[in-house]
Amino acid sequence: MDWVQVRKKYQITLPKFVREDLHLNEGDLLAIEVRDHELVLRPQKLIDRDQAWYWTPEWQAAEREADQDIQSGRTRRFTDAEEAIAFLNERAEQYDTEQAQEPPD
Repeated sequence: MDWVQVRKKYQITLPKFVREDLHLNEGDLLAIEVRDHELVLRPQKLIDRDQAWYWTPEWQAAEREADQDIQSGRTRRFTDAEEAIAFLNERAEQYDTEQAQEPPD
């Protein structure tokens, strides 16, 4: 176990092995919390506000689902936009037909 000393203005210096292992650079942000009488520091990255939607749990779940679809071969390649639109229209019609056949709740 290594030790660090609390210095003037309550500052500490992170040991070199910690900075290297966590790939920390000067100016990086660390989240800090006290948990069970221990100090916990976690490296953080800032995300631009206009990109925050990408990191929501819902979007990340959809990304994982898309990755699984790609890995399982559940994809389709189109030669142009018109072919893709025609495919989506066919799927929409199939969906509408299936929904019309289901008994109401």
